Amino acid sequence: MNSTETDTGVIASIHRYPVKGLNADALAHAELEAGRCLPFDRAYAIENGAHLFDPAAPHYLPKNKFLMLMSHERLAVLDARFDAETQMLRLLRGGKQVSQGRLDDRIGRQLLEQFFAAYMSDELRGAPRIVHAAGHSFSDAPEQYISLINLASVRDLERVIGKPVDPMRFRGNLYVEGLKPWVEFDWHGSALEVPSGRVFKCEGRIDRCAATNVDPATGERDMTIPRALMASFGHMDMGVFLTVTENGRIEAGDTISPV
Repeated sequence: MNSTETDTGVIASIHRYPVKGLNADALAHAELEAGRCLPFDRAYAIENGAHLFDPAAPHYLPKNKFLMLMSHERLAVLDARFDAETQMLRLLRGGKQVSQGRLDDRIGRQLLEQFFAAYMSDELRGAPRIVHAAGHSFSDAPEQYISLINLASVRDLERVIGKPVDPMRFRGNLYVEGLKPWVEFDWHGSALEVPSGRVFKCEGRIDRCAATNVDPATGERDMTIPRALMASFGHMDMGVFLTVTENGRIEAGDTISPV
């Protein structure tokens, strides 16, 4: 164990994923609201096939109803850039813009949907539709969680498989440095404190799926992460889910620790 690893960590980076299945935005800080995920995290999704989501009566749908990395690794090749103020989404591939549109505008969504209809044509079950509802998150879990990834645990996985593992494979919200490997699994049920207060409760481990096998930079399926976790550690978990228990603020560089 590195001599600097403790039970208190430092938030190395904060990420949100405005459109389910597309890449992350890095944030310097985030305002937290009790019972909610990070603002704009999985705020939009792209339905694949039957249009089952009703924005007037939003409800949880399983991830296989949407375009997602587990089944659609070509999404990783796109560089999605989202502006929360204007709701503009720009899509780039190889550094060149291939589409853009405002997600809060019908015409803007149609322009983006036309792009996905062509780009994902071989993998679609029907016309793609971008969906959104105020206050709803298209997370893989029914609850609005924030995910925390312990970077020391990722390094321990690297150690046993003998090759680098990009932490962004785990599509976390908070990446935390300075902890002991796997200590986050001991936090289940604990309150977690940051400088603005005891704003989190740890709800348990995150079971990992085949989406983690996709290289977030190239879109290639070049690893078998769940299998490697099971073979080396007897589980397929990486990271923990947190709920926000009170309003607060987090910043990159904040300390975080169980109470």
